[in-house]
Amino acid sequence: MTLGLAGKPNAGKSTFFKSVTMADVEIANYPFTTIHANHGVAYIQTPCSCMERDNRCGKCKDGIRYVPIDIIDVAGLVPDAHKGKGLGNAFLDDLRQAQAIIHVVDASASTDAEGNPIDPGSGNPAADIEFLDYELEMWMFEILNRNWSKLSRKIKAEGIKIEEAVADQLSGAGVTIEHANYALHDSDLYSVEPTKWSEDDMIKLCRSIRKESKPMIIAANKFDVLDGLGISLVQSDEKTIIPTSAAAELALKSAAKTGIIRYTPGAGSFEVATELNPAQEKGLNAVQHLLETHGSTGVQECINRAVFELLDMIVVYPVEDEGKWTNKTGDMLPDAYLMKRGSTCKDMAYRIHTDIGDHFLYAVDARTKMRLAEKHELQNGDVIKIVSTAK
Repeated sequence: MTLGLAGKPNAGKSTFFKSVTMADVEIANYPFTTIHANHGVAYIQTPCSCMERDNRCGKCKDGIRYVPIDIIDVAGLVPDAHKGKGLGNAFLDDLRQAQAIIHVVDASASTDAEGNPIDPGSGNPAADIEFLDYELEMWMFEILNRNWSKLSRKIKAEGIKIEEAVADQLSGAGVTIEHANYALHDSDLYSVEPTKWSEDDMIKLCRSIRKESKPMIIAANKFDVLDGLGISLVQSDEKTIIPTSAAAELALKSAAKTGIIRYTPGAGSFEVATELNPAQEKGLNAVQHLLETHGSTGVQECINRAVFELLDMIVVYPVEDEGKWTNKTGDMLPDAYLMKRGSTCKDMAYRIHTDIGDHFLYAVDARTKMRLAEKHELQNGDVIKIVSTAK
């Protein structure tokens, strides 16, 4: 599971990345601070199933399970990145690994199209959203369009399935046969012979592929710079927009790390744990005002919703002892797997190990102790034992 952080330079991507990973990355008020992609681990939050038991698993905190995911902070994007402008080629190459994108937009409107600082309120965040969509679509179009004339004739002559040909051509962009199949239906191109596709047809197809293969959520970052008014500058008809302050989240995480406060990521408050000096008190008072006004910094919400809403994932707990909910060494709920909603017991068996999937017999619902067939659809929070003849 990999999320990509995308956006133009100086929108706050690296601050967002550091706030969720606490990795040591450079943050500065000028374009292209990030040249090479930063890779880290973030955590989504979900209620832990151990809360139903008298004893606790020891893997959660206050009943919340933290499930790790990979996150990539890619190089900043500028107009015509698909043509190589700025660090565009590096950006697009890194982004292919992401299953979903958090687009970090400067909601304070204090940067121009290329990320240079300008007066707050004078930029155009709504245009930033549109141009990222366009760059991704044109990136895919240029890949698909390479040798398309020759490939389309081969498809017709050899009877190759069109969805397989499209997915193969765009495999480097992280596109699967399922993505291609959806997009071909969505763009009404299944009924059109590939040799007769126009450039507009192919761009339309790539637009559908982009939406399906790279779903996106908007982090309207720095929304507090204009006392919250900046969020009105961010508009999108098809995407979820979440006001965020990565700087405030980073301040809270840093203070918690040093023991100054106690803070749970995504919470609407924190607890002071030690005596503060005047500078610390002033900074934390400002953050407390933001939390009281807006409920949270929005950063953890972005991560959670990208995984559970955009990618429609669920959390399932595999166990070996369905009575005690433990593995063979007695650890309770030792693992939490992110699975696509609609996944079956057999899918989970393969997730554990190929041999276990190949020799799957049945599963057991640890709550009800009922046997479950291989096609039984898993639900969020399920605790499941897999029975297999694999050694």
